[in-house]
Amino acid sequence: MEFQIENLHKSFGSKKVLQGVDLHVVSGEALGLLGRNGAGKTTIIRIILDLFGSDQGRIMIDGKDIGRDKIKIGYLPEERGLYPKKKIDEQLVYFGMLKGMSKKAALKSIDYYLDRLDMNCYKSAKLETLSKGNQQKIQLIVALLNDPDIVILDEPFSGLDPVTAQLLKEIVIELIDDNKIVIFSSHQMNYIEEFCNNIAILNNGRIVLDGKIDEIKRSYPRNRIKIKTANNEEIIGKLGFPAAISGQNIIVELENEIQTTDLLKELASLDIVLESFNVIEPTLNDVFVEYTKEGI
Repeated sequence: MEFQIENLHKSFGSKKVLQGVDLHVVSGEALGLLGRNGAGKTTIIRIILDLFGSDQGRIMIDGKDIGRDKIKIGYLPEERGLYPKKKIDEQLVYFGMLKGMSKKAALKSIDYYLDRLDMNCYKSAKLETLSKGNQQKIQLIVALLNDPDIVILDEPFSGLDPVTAQLLKEIVIELIDDNKIVIFSSHQMNYIEEFCNNIAILNNGRIVLDGKIDEIKRSYPRNRIKIKTANNEEIIGKLGFPAAISGQNIIVELENEIQTTDLLKELASLDIVLESFNVIEPTLNDVFVEYTKEGI
């Protein structure tokens, strides 16, 4: 299944929030939707959810306008939207039935996810008695209750302890392995890199960069090399290239990528124990900062 957004525009009064946004993601993959606060990510999500319409553009499944009566969408919002004074099982059944499930089907799905997330003991508890991490788990169950085709996760790891975060990571991996379409919005770049092959960076309502993360990184100059040896202080003075020690490594600045072979030959001639030799790539955070500066 292919999910596409084509030429999406949205304005609120005189403010243009989205200006010709295109997105594409297929089943079994996660798309990292990145952007600074106010870039338009939430507006895109709300249009996908049909909370309001766009001024122009199309949202499609397999090349045809999305049929929301046939396509199920699960949404985990950044801002939580559950009822703190209601019992967990009661409101999960309520949300399941709002999604078109029978009570029997909703209860079966609820039992599965409460067990999967180690939450059975809280089934009859009021939401307000749970920790923030456990409330996040209940919100996740709401998103996944009806086995959605498309899952939108907005800052899902915000404020979670490491154990809860690991459990949520396993769920996300299962969704991708189960051929769901996953749209992942977060400022935590380590999670984007862990789950997403592709990213789209939004700035001022426009997609300013999209593509595979590996290909984007390889498009940058690969002329900075990180080396680690048994004796960095001794080796750095023998190198014929500009170099400096950074922590436990030597950072070598080459004029171009072709000189990488020359550097390797020089290191081999020194008869040293080379512990590591790596091309320094930009981090996803570096890429994000570059493409979301003011004025782009």
